Amino acid sequence: MTNHPGAEVPDHLFTDAAAEARWRARFHAARVSLPDWAWQAPDRTVYASNASGVWEIYAWDRATDTHRQVTDRPNGTLHATVSPDGEHIWWFDDTDGDEFGSWVREPYGGRPAGAAAEPAVAGTKPGYPAGLEIGDEVVAVGVADDDGTTVYLARGGAEAEVVYRNENDGGVAALSFDETLLAIAHSEHGDNRHPALRVLSVADGTAVAEKWDGPGKGLDGIAFSPVEGDQRLLVLHERHGREELLIWDVAADTETEIALDLPGEVTAGWYTDGAALLIAHTHEARNTLHRYEISTGTLSTLDTPPGVISAAHTRKDGTVEYSTSNAAHPTAVRALFTDGTDRVLLTPPGDPAPPSAPLVDAFVEYANGRVHALVARPTDAPDGPLPTVFSLHGGPHAADEDRFSAYRALWLDAGFAVVHVNYRGSTGYGSAWRDAIEGRPGLTELEDVAAVHTWAVESGLTDPAKCVVNGASWGGYLTLLALGTQPKLWAAGVAGVPVADYLAAYEDEMEPLRAFDRALFGGSPTEVHDRYVECSPLTYVDQVQAPVLVLAGENDPRCPIRQIDNYLDRLATRDIPYEMYRYDAGHGSLVVAETIKQSLIEVHFALKSLNLR
Repeated sequence: MTNHPGAEVPDHLFTDAAAEARWRARFHAARVSLPDWAWQAPDRTVYASNASGVWEIYAWDRATDTHRQVTDRPNGTLHATVSPDGEHIWWFDDTDGDEFGSWVREPYGGRPAGAAAEPAVAGTKPGYPAGLEIGDEVVAVGVADDDGTTVYLARGGAEAEVVYRNENDGGVAALSFDETLLAIAHSEHGDNRHPALRVLSVADGTAVAEKWDGPGKGLDGIAFSPVEGDQRLLVLHERHGREELLIWDVAADTETEIALDLPGEVTAGWYTDGAALLIAHTHEARNTLHRYEISTGTLSTLDTPPGVISAAHTRKDGTVEYSTSNAAHPTAVRALFTDGTDRVLLTPPGDPAPPSAPLVDAFVEYANGRVHALVARPTDAPDGPLPTVFSLHGGPHAADEDRFSAYRALWLDAGFAVVHVNYRGSTGYGSAWRDAIEGRPGLTELEDVAAVHTWAVESGLTDPAKCVVNGASWGGYLTLLALGTQPKLWAAGVAGVPVADYLAAYEDEMEPLRAFDRALFGGSPTEVHDRYVECSPLTYVDQVQAPVLVLAGENDPRCPIRQIDNYLDRLATRDIPYEMYRYDAGHGSLVVAETIKQSLIEVHFALKSLNLR
């Protein structure tokens, strides 16, 4: 393999026709998100699906059991909701997947042939979405751009007015059910990773209440009680070293912390009568659902399948609807009724995705703590060490979980073991674990990755000469940084939409990410220049020894293309094999065929680099 500015695109991956058909079927299988429903017209719902081959928005009228594709755009549509009266579908209209655009709306039953969706709120400027709340008479829209955050209020169908503007990151959090109060998140204290809350009067935009827990402790306004006149706001806090819940009665200016005897972290939503909470509990990369009675403090566990619950909500009759999967079984949208029965709520068209191998836990103890990894082996793998892909999640504030993944299954079918590392910076393991990367991002996480690598080799899972480091977004950044700082560990690297040159990335990325970087690094590149250099993959490009594949979107506002080109220009001056794949979209693709193409390129590159093909 020699330096190659373009990636090699094979026609197929497997000589066995059944194996080739199986992995492609997993990607092509139609999937659906949990449907969002209209408060005053519960039968009117909207969801996202890839059934057309592109992720688009669909309307599902439950009364007639009819489905309609709402959007049809080359690079797909992912963000949508339905108005409380069920009369309109709102969706976010960006340009070529660049995330920059405006909210538009159309009648629930569809717009006339040839007509375009109309601007949803007059008087707002385009930008990156920063929250949306739709009431009967009031709409709140958050917009982020290079000027910071702007929050608009539109009352009674009139043109929107600015009620908040600040150079720091923030946005719309929640609108009270009586439409008199608006909660916004802000980072005027300079740290958008740990936001504060402010409640504004809808009548005149003045601040009526504030809540901030101080440095290093964020607050997230989830939702106001869905009861007329009830001004209790459900809030996520981290006062005790992990994400927990409290109820803030804004009118009375009192709060109640909700102490639950559960390990891990929680979030929640309201039952529709305001008397109970639907608790989503996360522990060791898996979820459970619970009902919490507010008046008595009683917690009961709902009977849901093992794995990950990616979304959940309640209906007016008390039914709990949720989306669930685990590594072995594809996603299903289910409903748990008040009589205890549980059944599939929405079945996508076509055949379901073929199953895959389960994930098992590995807990690696070393000097910096206890790292949780999730491990899968090919079901037909021979005994002995295997080629292994170490898959590093994005975020960094996210986590790999026990959920179904056609992408992971492809690596398994190709003969690789797969190891997911929930390194420091990951969510679900407490505030200290998440925030441990502050001041030294990238290099800190890779210490955890190296410890898991050592465990994988010593346990007999991994062939040390056949290790691939792989990830997208923050995971792509960690991949390039690992190749330069840990060159002896890796036989190949696959980096999707990465940060490659941190100084140039900061200059070009969207402002909310610049704010995130300032909070993470402890300042801007002007203030802590050497820190950005120390943590930038470009700094270590001359130490890279393994073949490198980079995939990038031309319109990516998060990991812009120029800084990737800077890295590859430097790599091209050295005798290191590399390939580059560029696509015409943003920070990833919503097009199934494009996802398949990229996945095929990645696995083929790894097999070729390791001389396994």
